[in-house]
Amino acid sequence: MVPKSLLLMCLIAIGVSSVLADVSHIAPPQQQLEDPVTDVCLSCICEASSGCDASLRCSGDVCGMFAITWAYWADAGKPVQQGDSPDSQNAYANCANEPYCAARTVQGYMRKFGQDCNGDGRIDCFDHAIVHKLGGYNCKNTVPIVYQSKIDECIQRKANEYSAARQ
Repeated sequence: MVPKSLLLMCLIAIGVSSVLADVSHIAPPQQQLEDPVTDVCLSCICEASSGCDASLRCSGDVCGMFAITWAYWADAGKPVQQGDSPDSQNAYANCANEPYCAARTVQGYMRKFGQDCNGDGRIDCFDHAIVHKLGGYNCKNTVPIVYQSKIDECIQRKANEYSAARQ
């Protein structure tokens, strides 16, 4: 005969394990946590990186319309397309060449490295664009003028479009 205390402990353990079962369906996936980069900023980074040319593939050490390197993708947490594995040989290129996965890569990178690069006391699109271009450890360095001009022009154009739409 089994002692009542042992039976009670087993029932409690079964109850606790069923309560502690998989709760991933109620916890938001990592990419659904607050994204640091706005859609407008993503579009400007894309424009400055490649003209936002969705037909771009891998060339040299960068892939896709955001010109993502393997190291950048890895630092971003190795996001992948559905059904792909981060360890698959083509995971990096598959993600960096696909616009939505590439945008998730930028978001992941900025979660890790987003910082105030220009010293104005806030982290905004200008900072994200600098981190994207120069990397998380080099954002205090000089930004290439052509890239900076493209970012500035895009942000100004988007601000003007927003103002016009509100009138």
